[in-house]
Amino acid sequence: MQKYNKKIGCVFKLITDMTKGNIPKHLVGFAIPLILGNLFQLSYNAADSIIVGRYVGTNALAAVGTANPIMNIAMFFIIGICMGASVLMSEYFGQGDKKKLKREISTTFIAGFIFTVIIIISCIILTRPILLMINTPIKILGDATSYLRIIFCGLVFTFLYNVYAATLRSMGDSKTPLLFLIISSVLNVVMDIIFVVYLHMGVNGAAIATVTAEAISSVLCISYACIKFPVLRFSRKELIIDKVLLKITINYSWVTAMQQTCLYVGKVFVQGSVNPLGVEAIATFNAVNRVDDFAFTPEQSISHGMTTFLAQNRGAKKNERIKQGFWYGMKIESLYWLIILVVVYFGAPYIMNLFVPERDSKVVELGVTYLEMMAFFYLLPSWTNGIQGYFRGMGDLKITLRSTFIQIVGRVVFTYLLAPKYGIVGVALACLAGWIIMLAYEIPLCIKHRKTYRC
Repeated sequence: MQKYNKKIGCVFKLITDMTKGNIPKHLVGFAIPLILGNLFQLSYNAADSIIVGRYVGTNALAAVGTANPIMNIAMFFIIGICMGASVLMSEYFGQGDKKKLKREISTTFIAGFIFTVIIIISCIILTRPILLMINTPIKILGDATSYLRIIFCGLVFTFLYNVYAATLRSMGDSKTPLLFLIISSVLNVVMDIIFVVYLHMGVNGAAIATVTAEAISSVLCISYACIKFPVLRFSRKELIIDKVLLKITINYSWVTAMQQTCLYVGKVFVQGSVNPLGVEAIATFNAVNRVDDFAFTPEQSISHGMTTFLAQNRGAKKNERIKQGFWYGMKIESLYWLIILVVVYFGAPYIMNLFVPERDSKVVELGVTYLEMMAFFYLLPSWTNGIQGYFRGMGDLKITLRSTFIQIVGRVVFTYLLAPKYGIVGVALACLAGWIIMLAYEIPLCIKHRKTYRC
Protein backbone atom coordinates (compact mmCIF):
# COMPACT_ATOMS: atom_id res chain seq x y z
CA MET A 1 0.00 0.00 0.00
CA GLN A 2 1.27 3.47 -0.81
CA LYS A 3 0.34 6.90 0.35
CA TYR A 4 1.19 10.13 -1.42
CA ASN A 5 2.56 12.81 0.86
CA LYS A 6 2.13 16.24 -0.72
CA LYS A 7 3.98 17.98 2.12
CA ILE A 8 7.28 16.42 1.15
CA GLY A 9 6.46 15.70 -2.48
CA CYS A 10 7.17 11.97 -2.56
CA VAL A 11 5.62 8.56 -2.34
CA PHE A 12 6.79 6.15 0.32
CA LYS A 13 5.71 2.70 1.28
CA LEU A 14 3.23 2.21 4.12
CA ILE A 15 3.30 -1.21 5.68
CA THR A 16 -0.15 -1.02 7.29
CA ASP A 17 -2.25 2.13 7.20
CA MET A 18 -4.72 1.80 10.08
CA THR A 19 -6.46 5.10 9.33
CA LYS A 20 -8.81 3.31 6.94
CA GLY A 21 -10.41 -0.10 6.57
CA ASN A 22 -11.96 -2.62 8.95
CA ILE A 23 -11.10 -1.77 12.58
CA PRO A 24 -11.37 -5.22 14.23
CA LYS A 25 -9.40 -6.72 11.35
CA HIS A 26 -6.60 -4.18 11.88
CA LEU A 27 -6.50 -4.73 15.65
CA VAL A 28 -6.63 -8.52 15.48
CA GLY A 29 -4.30 -8.69 12.47
CA PHE A 30 -1.76 -6.53 14.28
CA ALA A 31 -2.17 -8.10 17.72
CA ILE A 32 -2.00 -11.79 16.78
CA PRO A 33 1.58 -11.72 15.44
CA LEU A 34 2.57 -9.56 18.41
CA ILE A 35 0.95 -12.02 20.83
CA LEU A 36 2.61 -14.98 19.13
CA GLY A 37 5.93 -13.16 19.18
CA ASN A 38 5.65 -12.46 22.89
CA LEU A 39 4.56 -16.03 23.58
CA PHE A 40 7.65 -17.30 21.80
CA GLN A 41 9.80 -14.83 23.74
CA LEU A 42 8.20 -15.98 26.98
CA SER A 43 8.74 -19.58 25.90
CA TYR A 44 12.46 -19.18 25.65
CA ASN A 45 12.52 -17.27 28.95
CA ALA A 46 10.48 -20.06 30.55
CA ALA A 47 12.80 -22.64 28.99
CA ASP A 48 15.56 -21.39 31.31
CA SER A 49 13.40 -22.10 34.34
CA ILE A 50 12.00 -25.41 33.10
CA ILE A 51 15.35 -26.87 32.03
CA VAL A 52 17.22 -25.51 35.05
CA GLY A 53 14.52 -26.75 37.45
CA ARG A 54 14.42 -30.23 35.94
CA TYR A 55 18.13 -30.83 35.31
CA VAL A 56 19.97 -28.71 37.88
CA GLY A 57 17.60 -28.61 40.85
CA THR A 58 15.35 -26.53 43.08
CA ASN A 59 18.16 -24.27 44.27
CA ALA A 60 19.08 -23.37 40.69
CA LEU A 61 15.40 -22.74 39.86
CA ALA A 62 15.20 -20.45 42.89
CA ALA A 63 18.38 -18.61 41.79
CA VAL A 64 16.93 -17.93 38.34
CA GLY A 65 13.62 -16.91 39.94
CA THR A 66 15.30 -14.44 42.28
CA ALA A 67 17.28 -12.98 39.37
CA ASN A 68 14.31 -12.54 37.02
CA PRO A 69 12.62 -9.46 38.57
CA ILE A 70 15.98 -7.64 38.68
CA MET A 71 16.75 -8.66 35.10
CA ASN A 72 13.33 -7.44 34.00
CA ILE A 73 13.86 -3.98 35.52
CA ALA A 74 16.77 -3.36 33.16
CA MET A 75 15.21 -5.11 30.17
CA PHE A 76 11.86 -3.38 30.42
CA PHE A 77 13.44 0.03 31.01
CA ILE A 78 15.07 -0.42 27.60
CA ILE A 79 11.87 -1.80 26.08
CA GLY A 80 9.97 1.14 27.58
CA ILE A 81 12.27 3.60 25.80
CA CYS A 82 11.48 1.88 22.50
CA MET A 83 7.74 1.75 23.26
CA GLY A 84 7.58 5.46 24.05
CA ALA A 85 9.41 6.38 20.86
CA SER A 86 7.15 4.09 18.82
CA VAL A 87 4.12 6.20 19.77
CA LEU A 88 5.76 9.18 18.10
CA MET A 89 6.80 7.06 15.12
CA SER A 90 3.20 5.88 14.68
CA GLU A 91 1.95 9.45 14.83
CA TYR A 92 4.44 10.70 12.21
CA PHE A 93 3.69 7.65 10.10
CA GLY A 94 -0.04 8.44 10.26
CA GLN A 95 0.72 12.01 9.18
CA GLY A 96 2.75 10.71 6.21
CA ASP A 97 5.80 12.74 7.25
CA LYS A 98 8.77 10.65 6.06
CA LYS A 99 11.44 13.17 7.01
CA LYS A 100 10.22 13.52 10.57
CA LEU A 101 9.82 9.76 10.90
CA LYS A 102 13.43 9.14 9.87
CA ARG A 103 14.74 11.82 12.24
CA GLU A 104 12.76 10.26 15.09
CA ILE A 105 14.18 6.80 14.35
CA SER A 106 17.74 8.16 14.18
CA THR A 107 17.35 10.15 17.39
CA THR A 108 15.89 7.17 19.25
CA PHE A 109 18.60 4.82 18.00
CA ILE A 110 21.59 6.97 18.99
CA ALA A 111 20.25 8.26 22.30
CA GLY A 112 18.85 4.86 23.24
CA PHE A 113 22.13 3.10 22.52
CA ILE A 114 24.00 5.50 24.81
CA PHE A 115 21.45 4.96 27.61
CA THR A 116 21.72 1.20 27.17
CA VAL A 117 25.51 1.21 27.62
CA ILE A 118 25.12 3.24 30.82
CA ILE A 119 22.47 0.80 32.09
CA ILE A 120 24.71 -2.21 31.37
CA ILE A 121 27.67 -0.79 33.31
CA SER A 122 25.48 0.26 36.26
CA CYS A 123 23.69 -3.08 36.46
CA ILE A 124 26.87 -5.18 36.42
CA ILE A 125 28.28 -3.13 39.31
CA LEU A 126 25.08 -3.23 41.39
CA THR A 127 24.06 -6.87 40.85
CA ARG A 128 25.31 -8.40 44.11
CA PRO A 129 24.31 -5.48 46.39
CA ILE A 130 20.74 -5.60 45.04
CA LEU A 131 20.49 -9.36 45.56
CA LEU A 132 21.68 -8.93 49.14
CA MET A 133 19.20 -6.10 49.68
CA ILE A 134 16.24 -8.37 48.82
CA ASN A 135 17.35 -11.05 51.28
CA THR A 136 18.56 -13.59 48.72
CA PRO A 137 19.59 -16.81 50.53
CA ILE A 138 23.38 -17.30 50.58
CA LYS A 139 23.19 -20.75 49.00
CA ILE A 140 21.73 -19.33 45.76
CA LEU A 141 23.48 -15.92 45.82
CA GLY A 142 26.46 -16.96 43.67
CA ASP A 143 24.34 -18.52 40.91
CA ALA A 144 21.92 -15.58 40.86
CA THR A 145 24.81 -13.08 40.60
CA SER A 146 26.59 -14.83 37.72
CA TYR A 147 23.31 -15.42 35.86
CA LEU A 148 22.38 -11.73 36.06
CA ARG A 149 25.77 -10.41 34.98
CA ILE A 150 25.75 -12.53 31.85
CA ILE A 151 22.21 -11.39 31.03
CA PHE A 152 23.17 -7.74 31.56
CA CYS A 153 26.04 -8.04 29.08
CA GLY A 154 23.46 -8.98 26.45
CA LEU A 155 21.22 -5.94 27.00
CA VAL A 156 22.77 -4.23 23.97
CA PHE A 157 21.09 -6.90 21.81
CA THR A 158 17.83 -6.37 23.70
CA PHE A 159 17.92 -2.70 22.72
CA LEU A 160 18.89 -3.27 19.08
CA TYR A 161 16.11 -5.79 18.52
CA ASN A 162 13.44 -3.76 20.29
CA VAL A 163 14.24 -0.42 18.64
CA TYR A 164 13.94 -1.95 15.16
CA ALA A 165 10.95 -4.10 16.11
CA ALA A 166 9.22 -1.02 17.57
CA THR A 167 9.91 0.88 14.36
CA LEU A 168 8.38 -1.84 12.21
CA ARG A 169 5.38 -2.15 14.53
CA SER A 170 4.81 1.61 14.55
CA MET A 171 4.25 1.29 10.79
CA GLY A 172 1.89 -1.64 11.28
CA ASP A 173 4.26 -4.55 10.63
CA SER A 174 4.01 -6.91 13.60
CA LYS A 175 4.62 -10.07 11.55
CA THR A 176 8.31 -9.63 10.74
CA PRO A 177 9.53 -9.33 14.36
CA LEU A 178 7.50 -12.50 15.08
CA LEU A 179 9.49 -14.50 12.54
CA PHE A 180 12.80 -13.56 14.12
CA LEU A 181 11.51 -14.33 17.62
CA ILE A 182 10.40 -17.80 16.51
CA ILE A 183 13.87 -18.52 15.14
CA SER A 184 15.65 -17.21 18.23
CA SER A 185 13.21 -19.01 20.57
CA VAL A 186 13.90 -22.37 18.96
CA LEU A 187 17.65 -21.73 19.05
CA ASN A 188 17.46 -20.72 22.72
CA VAL A 189 15.78 -23.97 23.72
CA VAL A 190 18.31 -25.99 21.73
CA MET A 191 21.23 -24.11 23.28
CA ASP A 192 19.67 -24.45 26.77
CA ILE A 193 19.67 -28.21 26.30
CA ILE A 194 23.26 -28.23 25.03
CA PHE A 195 24.72 -25.89 27.67
CA VAL A 196 22.69 -27.02 30.71
CA VAL A 197 21.86 -30.69 30.08
CA TYR A 198 24.89 -31.93 28.13
CA LEU A 199 27.68 -29.50 29.06
CA HIS A 200 26.48 -29.15 32.69
CA MET A 201 27.04 -25.37 32.74
CA GLY A 202 24.17 -24.78 35.18
CA VAL A 203 22.52 -21.36 35.39
CA ASN A 204 25.40 -19.74 33.48
CA GLY A 205 24.63 -21.95 30.50
CA ALA A 206 20.99 -20.84 30.57
CA ALA A 207 22.06 -17.18 30.63
CA ILE A 208 24.50 -17.64 27.73
CA ALA A 209 21.80 -19.36 25.68
CA THR A 210 19.40 -16.44 26.26
CA VAL A 211 21.95 -13.78 25.31
CA THR A 212 22.95 -15.66 22.16
CA ALA A 213 19.32 -15.99 21.09
CA GLU A 214 18.76 -12.25 21.62
CA ALA A 215 21.87 -11.46 19.55
CA ILE A 216 20.57 -13.55 16.66
CA SER A 217 17.12 -11.95 16.73
CA SER A 218 18.62 -8.45 16.74
CA VAL A 219 20.93 -9.15 13.78
CA LEU A 220 18.07 -10.66 11.76
CA CYS A 221 15.67 -7.81 12.53
CA ILE A 222 18.18 -5.07 11.66
CA SER A 223 19.29 -6.81 8.45
CA TYR A 224 15.73 -7.31 7.26
CA ALA A 225 14.65 -3.74 8.05
CA CYS A 226 17.60 -2.16 6.29
CA ILE A 227 17.40 -4.38 3.20
CA LYS A 228 13.64 -4.40 2.74
CA PHE A 229 12.53 -0.85 3.60
CA PRO A 230 14.30 2.21 2.14
CA VAL A 231 12.79 4.48 4.81
CA LEU A 232 14.84 2.58 7.40
CA ARG A 233 18.16 3.04 5.62
CA PHE A 234 20.34 5.87 6.85
CA SER A 235 23.33 7.60 5.35
CA ARG A 236 26.03 8.84 7.72
CA LYS A 237 24.62 12.39 7.44
CA GLU A 238 21.14 11.19 8.40
CA LEU A 239 22.37 9.56 11.62
CA ILE A 240 21.92 12.57 13.86
CA ILE A 241 20.23 13.51 17.11
CA ASP A 242 17.49 16.05 16.49
CA LYS A 243 17.46 18.14 19.68
CA VAL A 244 13.80 19.10 19.35
CA LEU A 245 12.70 15.50 18.74
CA LEU A 246 15.05 14.26 21.46
CA LYS A 247 13.25 16.40 24.01
CA ILE A 248 9.84 15.11 22.88
CA THR A 249 11.12 11.53 22.72
CA ILE A 250 12.56 11.73 26.23
CA ASN A 251 9.21 12.98 27.53
CA TYR A 252 7.44 10.00 25.94
CA SER A 253 10.13 7.35 26.48
CA TRP A 254 10.97 8.41 30.02
CA VAL A 255 7.37 8.01 31.12
CA THR A 256 6.99 4.63 29.39
CA ALA A 257 10.37 3.40 30.62
CA MET A 258 9.60 4.51 34.17
CA GLN A 259 6.22 2.79 33.96
CA GLN A 260 7.85 -0.49 32.93
CA THR A 261 10.63 -0.06 35.50
CA CYS A 262 8.19 0.85 38.26
CA LEU A 263 6.32 -2.38 37.61
CA TYR A 264 9.43 -4.53 37.94
CA VAL A 265 10.91 -2.59 40.84
CA GLY A 266 7.68 -3.47 42.59
CA LYS A 267 8.20 -7.12 41.65
CA VAL A 268 11.65 -6.98 43.25
CA PHE A 269 10.03 -5.81 46.49
CA VAL A 270 7.43 -8.58 46.16
CA GLN A 271 10.31 -11.03 45.66
CA GLY A 272 11.82 -9.61 48.84
CA SER A 273 8.67 -10.59 50.74
CA VAL A 274 8.73 -14.10 49.24
CA ASN A 275 12.43 -14.83 49.88
CA PRO A 276 12.07 -15.18 53.70
CA LEU A 277 9.44 -17.90 53.09
CA GLY A 278 12.17 -20.32 51.96
CA VAL A 279 13.64 -21.88 48.83
CA GLU A 280 10.44 -23.85 48.01
CA ALA A 281 8.37 -20.65 48.05
CA ILE A 282 10.98 -18.89 45.89
CA ALA A 283 10.94 -21.75 43.37
CA THR A 284 7.12 -21.71 43.34
CA PHE A 285 7.04 -17.96 42.82
CA ASN A 286 9.47 -18.28 39.90
CA ALA A 287 7.31 -20.91 38.22
CA VAL A 288 3.97 -19.13 38.67
CA ASN A 289 5.51 -15.83 37.60
CA ARG A 290 6.31 -17.46 34.26
CA VAL A 291 2.66 -18.44 33.94
CA ASP A 292 1.58 -14.92 34.93
CA ASP A 293 3.75 -13.63 32.09
CA PHE A 294 1.88 -15.83 29.61
CA ALA A 295 -1.37 -14.28 30.85
CA PHE A 296 -0.25 -10.66 31.06
CA THR A 297 1.99 -10.29 28.01
CA PRO A 298 -0.64 -11.09 25.36
CA GLU A 299 -2.94 -8.62 27.14
CA GLN A 300 -0.15 -6.08 26.79
CA SER A 301 0.28 -7.03 23.11
CA ILE A 302 -3.39 -6.29 22.45
CA SER A 303 -2.85 -3.01 24.29
CA HIS A 304 0.12 -2.16 22.04
CA GLY A 305 -2.04 -2.89 19.02
CA MET A 306 -4.57 -0.39 20.36
CA THR A 307 -1.77 2.12 20.91
CA THR A 308 -0.52 1.89 17.32
CA PHE A 309 -4.06 2.07 15.91
CA LEU A 310 -5.06 5.05 18.04
CA ALA A 311 -1.79 6.92 17.46
CA GLN A 312 -2.06 6.56 13.68
CA ASN A 313 -5.68 7.76 13.72
CA ARG A 314 -4.82 10.58 16.10
CA GLY A 315 -2.19 11.70 13.60
CA ALA A 316 -4.84 11.51 10.86
CA LYS A 317 -7.39 13.28 13.15
CA LYS A 318 -10.03 10.54 12.84
CA ASN A 319 -11.85 10.67 16.18
CA GLU A 320 -14.69 8.32 15.25
CA ARG A 321 -12.22 5.54 14.44
CA ILE A 322 -10.47 6.22 17.75
CA LYS A 323 -13.76 5.71 19.58
CA GLN A 324 -14.55 2.47 17.78
CA GLY A 325 -10.97 1.21 18.12
CA PHE A 326 -11.07 1.64 21.89
CA TRP A 327 -14.21 -0.46 22.34
CA TYR A 328 -13.12 -3.17 19.94
CA GLY A 329 -9.81 -3.37 21.79
CA MET A 330 -11.50 -3.77 25.16
CA LYS A 331 -13.69 -6.58 23.79
CA ILE A 332 -10.64 -8.40 22.44
CA GLU A 333 -8.91 -8.04 25.83
CA SER A 334 -11.91 -9.62 27.61
CA LEU A 335 -12.12 -12.45 25.08
CA TYR A 336 -8.47 -13.31 25.66
CA TRP A 337 -9.13 -13.49 29.40
CA LEU A 338 -11.83 -16.13 28.85
CA ILE A 339 -9.33 -18.26 26.96
CA ILE A 340 -6.57 -17.92 29.57
CA LEU A 341 -9.10 -18.60 32.38
CA VAL A 342 -9.94 -22.04 30.98
CA VAL A 343 -6.32 -22.95 30.17
CA VAL A 344 -4.82 -21.92 33.52
CA TYR A 345 -7.61 -23.09 35.85
CA PHE A 346 -7.98 -26.57 34.39
CA GLY A 347 -4.33 -26.97 33.40
CA ALA A 348 -2.65 -25.76 36.61
CA PRO A 349 -1.31 -29.17 37.79
CA TYR A 350 0.11 -29.99 34.35
CA ILE A 351 1.66 -26.54 34.04
CA MET A 352 3.43 -26.86 37.39
CA ASN A 353 4.75 -30.31 36.44
CA LEU A 354 6.64 -28.68 33.58
CA PHE A 355 8.82 -26.96 36.17
CA VAL A 356 8.96 -29.68 38.81
CA PRO A 357 8.51 -33.33 37.72
CA GLU A 358 7.53 -34.66 41.17
CA ARG A 359 3.72 -34.56 41.32
CA ASP A 360 3.59 -34.59 45.12
CA SER A 361 6.12 -31.77 45.46
CA LYS A 362 5.31 -28.86 47.77
CA VAL A 363 6.25 -26.51 44.92
CA VAL A 364 3.56 -28.06 42.70
CA GLU A 365 0.96 -27.91 45.48
CA LEU A 366 1.62 -24.23 46.20
CA GLY A 367 1.72 -23.35 42.50
CA VAL A 368 -1.62 -25.00 41.71
CA THR A 369 -3.34 -23.12 44.55
CA TYR A 370 -1.93 -19.82 43.30
CA LEU A 371 -2.84 -20.41 39.64
CA GLU A 372 -6.42 -21.53 40.31
CA MET A 373 -7.04 -18.20 42.05
CA MET A 374 -5.19 -16.06 39.54
CA ALA A 375 -7.06 -17.55 36.57
CA PHE A 376 -10.11 -15.50 37.64
CA PHE A 377 -8.11 -12.43 38.64
CA TYR A 378 -6.50 -12.09 35.16
CA LEU A 379 -9.66 -10.29 33.94
CA LEU A 380 -8.68 -7.09 35.75
CA PRO A 381 -5.24 -6.60 34.13
CA SER A 382 -6.86 -7.21 30.73
CA TRP A 383 -8.98 -4.11 31.37
CA THR A 384 -6.12 -2.05 32.80
CA ASN A 385 -3.97 -2.90 29.77
CA GLY A 386 -6.72 -1.85 27.37
CA ILE A 387 -7.16 1.48 29.13
CA GLN A 388 -3.40 2.06 29.16
CA GLY A 389 -3.27 1.29 25.42
CA TYR A 390 -5.83 4.06 24.94
CA PHE A 391 -3.86 6.64 26.94
CA ARG A 392 -0.57 5.77 25.20
CA GLY A 393 -2.18 6.04 21.79
CA MET A 394 -3.63 9.43 22.72
CA GLY A 395 -0.21 10.63 23.87
CA ASP A 396 -1.12 10.95 27.56
CA LEU A 397 1.56 8.68 29.00
CA LYS A 398 1.77 10.26 32.45
CA ILE A 399 -1.55 8.70 33.40
CA THR A 400 -0.18 5.25 32.55
CA LEU A 401 2.86 5.89 34.75
CA ARG A 402 0.81 7.11 37.70
CA SER A 403 -1.68 4.24 37.47
CA THR A 404 1.11 1.66 37.29
CA PHE A 405 2.82 3.27 40.27
CA ILE A 406 -0.41 3.20 42.30
CA GLN A 407 -1.03 -0.43 41.37
CA ILE A 408 2.44 -1.65 42.27
CA VAL A 409 2.54 0.29 45.57
CA GLY A 410 -0.79 -1.27 46.52
CA ARG A 411 0.43 -4.71 45.52
CA VAL A 412 3.68 -4.42 47.48
CA VAL A 413 1.95 -3.13 50.62
CA PHE A 414 -0.64 -5.92 50.57
CA THR A 415 2.03 -8.53 49.83
CA TYR A 416 4.00 -7.58 52.92
CA LEU A 417 0.80 -7.64 54.95
CA LEU A 418 -0.58 -10.93 53.61
CA ALA A 419 2.40 -13.09 52.53
CA PRO A 420 3.80 -13.73 56.04
CA LYS A 421 0.41 -15.12 57.15
CA TYR A 422 -1.03 -16.68 53.99
CA GLY A 423 2.11 -17.44 51.97
CA ILE A 424 1.68 -17.72 48.19
CA VAL A 425 -2.10 -17.19 48.51
CA GLY A 426 -1.37 -13.81 50.09
CA VAL A 427 0.74 -12.88 47.05
CA ALA A 428 -2.22 -13.67 44.74
CA LEU A 429 -4.64 -11.63 46.87
CA ALA A 430 -2.18 -8.72 46.86
CA CYS A 431 -2.22 -8.78 43.04
CA LEU A 432 -6.01 -8.56 43.09
CA ALA A 433 -5.92 -5.61 45.48
CA GLY A 434 -3.40 -3.77 43.29
CA TRP A 435 -5.52 -4.15 40.14
CA ILE A 436 -8.69 -2.99 41.90
CA ILE A 437 -6.87 0.15 43.08
CA MET A 438 -5.51 0.72 39.57
CA LEU A 439 -8.93 0.47 37.92
CA ALA A 440 -10.45 2.77 40.52
CA TYR A 441 -7.92 5.40 39.42
CA GLU A 442 -8.00 4.77 35.65
CA ILE A 443 -11.69 4.42 34.83
CA PRO A 444 -12.86 7.92 35.89
CA LEU A 445 -9.89 9.50 34.06
CA CYS A 446 -10.62 7.47 30.94
CA ILE A 447 -14.27 8.57 30.90
CA LYS A 448 -13.26 12.22 31.36
CA HIS A 449 -10.52 12.00 28.71
CA ARG A 450 -12.81 10.49 26.09
CA LYS A 451 -15.46 13.17 26.71
CA THR A 452 -12.84 15.91 26.33
CA TYR A 453 -11.61 14.54 22.97
CA ARG A 454 -15.10 13.43 21.90
CA CYS A 455 -13.92 9.91 21.22
